[in-house]
Amino acid sequence: MTQTHADYRLSQLDQLEAESIHIIREVAAEFEKPVLMFSGGKDSIVMLRLAEKAFYPAKIPFPILQVDTGLDFPEVMETRDRWVDRLGVQLVVASIDDAIAKGVVTEDGKTSRNRLQIGTLLNAIEENGFTAAFGGGRRDEEKARAKERVYSHRDEFGQWDPKNQRPELWSLYNGRLHEGEHMRIFPISNWTELDVWSYIAREGIEIPNIYFSHQRRVFERGGMLMTETPLNPCREGEVAEERTVRFRTCGDITLTGCVESTASTVEEIIEETAVSRVTERGATRGDDKFSEAAMEDRKKEGYF
Repeated sequence: MTQTHADYRLSQLDQLEAESIHIIREVAAEFEKPVLMFSGGKDSIVMLRLAEKAFYPAKIPFPILQVDTGLDFPEVMETRDRWVDRLGVQLVVASIDDAIAKGVVTEDGKTSRNRLQIGTLLNAIEENGFTAAFGGGRRDEEKARAKERVYSHRDEFGQWDPKNQRPELWSLYNGRLHEGEHMRIFPISNWTELDVWSYIAREGIEIPNIYFSHQRRVFERGGMLMTETPLNPCREGEVAEERTVRFRTCGDITLTGCVESTASTVEEIIEETAVSRVTERGATRGDDKFSEAAMEDRKKEGYF
């Protein structure tokens, strides 16, 4: 008599998906008013897809929050709107321009819009009473994010103390809060850039087309290829030319660089990512190049 044994082992992607969905459900059950921070980039889109699967066939039971810098790529905003329309989720937009007009943050001509996101985000969290905010940060992206736990405690000022984090033994999460505090939650913390792209391929997830190879007028600044637009004109000595490029990450158009690439499909991007030795933030985010601890400094102040 032939005996058969069911193989219940999960693939790496299945394990990561299961862990992330477990975290999302735990937060929805434990916290009074969670929100999902959504930039329109690949990581936040994957996180939104995980939230969709976590509660299907019901709708996602919390809103999504975008901090609008006024300097976002139009292709990213178009993709965001299609996701919002398809899922029927509530979109909360925290505008930096509105925050400046209300005196929440101050534009001094020197501080980047990326840094002005901090005060704008903290004000939106306080105004809406959000007690937990999902973020798409991953430990492989940057040194400061590698220090962060899945449940990242923020004090009443929205600040993060890397030396005062709660243990997460056996995937048990401590979500207790005092008045005015909140949690940042990172469901895809254990994913890598390659995992994200493999999941996008498997799930057939729609992402902004700037992630794929295309022709664009770019110029070199600070060792990166930057987009030439009215929002980001060439400075003295900089010369724009058309090249075949793609973006590895999406953000402020004045600080987000692209890379030369002919990868025009998800499968080609996976092949390219598999041999890359520099993370997407390290290669193309100008806001992380100001200092060795640029990201950690911003996170201590309340950044994503």
